[in-house]
Amino acid sequence: MFNLGDKLSKKSAKLLSPITLAFIGDAVYTLFVREKLVFESDRAGGELNKRTSAVVKATAQAEYVRKIMPYLTEEEVEIFKRARNAKKGTRAKSASVSEYNASTGFEALVGYLYVTGEIDRINYLLSLGENDENLG
Repeated sequence: MFNLGDKLSKKSAKLLSPITLAFIGDAVYTLFVREKLVFESDRAGGELNKRTSAVVKATAQAEYVRKIMPYLTEEEVEIFKRARNAKKGTRAKSASVSEYNASTGFEALVGYLYVTGEIDRINYLLSLGENDENLG
């Protein structure tokens, strides 16, 4: 039985499809952004949703991953590239193909770190954007 907080070995996590890692990473990143906004401000739900959408959209994620790339380990870059280059079943709605691919890589990286239990590493990488005006 799976329990919230369970983790996979790095070997097992690397066997997951990069799109599966992106699927979980999208949820983790969205939760991170939502929590940050709620904890830092008392805004109406509509405003919180608008700000969340601005941060989690593919174009913003692609820009963010470019900023944090120098801080990634070789293993993390490998996970990012594998997902960035993966064949996707969907297309970007309001992003270029390269932005969508980069955002998929970013989400997969977050997903990989999450399923392997590296929450401190996620917090570190995501805290690199603490001064992002969309989050304040």
